[in-house]
Amino acid sequence: MPHFQYRNGELHCESTPLRTIADAVGTPTYVYSRAALVENYRAYDAAVASHPHLIAYAMKANANLAVVATLAREGAGAEVFSGGELFRALKAGVQPKKIIYAGPGKTREEMRDALKAEILMFNVESPAELALLDRVAQELGARAPVALRVNPDVDPQTHPYISTGLRTAKFGIPIAQAVEEYRKAARLPGIEVVGVHMHIGSQLTKVAPIADALARVVNLVETLRSQGVPIRLLDVGGGLGIRYRDEDVPTPSQYAEVVLSAVRPLGVTLILEPGRSIVGNAGILLTRVLYNKETPDKRFVVVDAAMNDLIRPSLYDAYHEILPVREARGRPSRTVDVVGPVCESGDFLARDRALPEVDEGELLAVMSAGAYGFVMASNYNARPRAPEVLVDGSRYAIVRRRESYEDLIAGESA
Repeated sequence: MPHFQYRNGELHCESTPLRTIADAVGTPTYVYSRAALVENYRAYDAAVASHPHLIAYAMKANANLAVVATLAREGAGAEVFSGGELFRALKAGVQPKKIIYAGPGKTREEMRDALKAEILMFNVESPAELALLDRVAQELGARAPVALRVNPDVDPQTHPYISTGLRTAKFGIPIAQAVEEYRKAARLPGIEVVGVHMHIGSQLTKVAPIADALARVVNLVETLRSQGVPIRLLDVGGGLGIRYRDEDVPTPSQYAEVVLSAVRPLGVTLILEPGRSIVGNAGILLTRVLYNKETPDKRFVVVDAAMNDLIRPSLYDAYHEILPVREARGRPSRTVDVVGPVCESGDFLARDRALPEVDEGELLAVMSAGAYGFVMASNYNARPRAPEVLVDGSRYAIVRRRESYEDLIAGESA
């Protein structure tokens, strides 16, 4: 994470000491690097610059308005998965004609809102959804631009909870049924068939599954065109992973080489949906040590961040590197569990982790926390959600304030 480095014994985000942010804003706090966001987006944009394309940032990874607006100013579109994400994308300045609406459970109201906004495309995941979208579009006197999400039945070799391209997944239409479903779609008066969509999973660390899935989808596009179904957009999804620990992850240019070699002969506009690989290593979770606790069997470092702030370790057994904000400088290492204050044994940020000895009150940085961090946070145990801070060089801005106790009961009545 080049934008999070030690300087003079203190961990910085860009040119800003993390201690400065903690002292002013408190902990736990999410901290994002603007330079990292821009650099990661531009890496994708440059990798596919030779081909007509749209980079539709996957807002599920991090939907903070300032993050999305930063990417929108770079030219990014957005892939949204709900009416709330559509609302956020528009508020952040994403152009409607750069918005892709995905997800297997779109409601009538969400469809209406997206049609009124005149988005670029709906990625439709079932015949029932297609039928409803057709009716809603006709009610509005519109035609809905559609790609069917096809399930290529490819193993993405990732965590089963984020594997979406196997035949047993809830996502998409089996590729063997796709031609017939496209024929039906082409006959619906409220539907305009414009594309094909695939997405096989998240945190992908190999290009071979992507190449395998693309080969099947390219063959589908050629078949559809031969039968008179026009396809001008090919959405290959996202899912490229990041390095959390020691993963050997393809770069955007290596990924693009595989994608473009398959897609270029089709003459379609290419759509990419990167999320984690843009924001994951652009953010950290800043937390403070509350207590050191030792039992006959375990050593614990109790911190003020918890599973409600960052659920990935508890949910996926995910690894996040944890660094002391004050550089270790030869401090002895101890094997500990880093745990939070929540009433669950599953409330941990690291287990059996070698960590330099830390003092009560010391700051720690949970690395690679820019994706699927705050967006998956909750108010479990009535804990206010953490603020979010965006750093730009030596300056920083609070781009979401810390919730108050009053926020926790807003909208409720006794």
